[in-house]
Amino acid sequence: MTGNSTDTVFVKGLKVDAVIGVYEWEQQITQPLIFDIEMVGCQYQASQTDNIQDAINYKSVSERVAEVSIANKVALLERLAQLVAEMILAEFTPEKVTVTIHKPTAIKQADSVGVKITRFQQN
Repeated sequence: MTGNSTDTVFVKGLKVDAVIGVYEWEQQITQPLIFDIEMVGCQYQASQTDNIQDAINYKSVSERVAEVSIANKVALLERLAQLVAEMILAEFTPEKVTVTIHKPTAIKQADSVGVKITRFQQN
């Protein structure tokens, strides 16, 4: 059963205030970022055992995303998305992760702008 199932664990709308931006003034302030994260991998064992140890723990993922975002004062959303994806693949081992980062205050005329990347587990 485990070989032919596809499961997605997600975090939607995770808000983190972080230092990010290409301009010098942006490196002096925090700005709101909103993360949507999808982690694809078999969760069959967790569905059978009902044990959080067998699941991708979205609370832990959320905490680590915030930590990575705050610790790395990067210029580009692309770089932050890559760092977050690498951390999730290494620590939570999904087969695939999609990280979307919205920067809602970047362009006044837009609801939000941002980046979306998908990375796969390297075997």
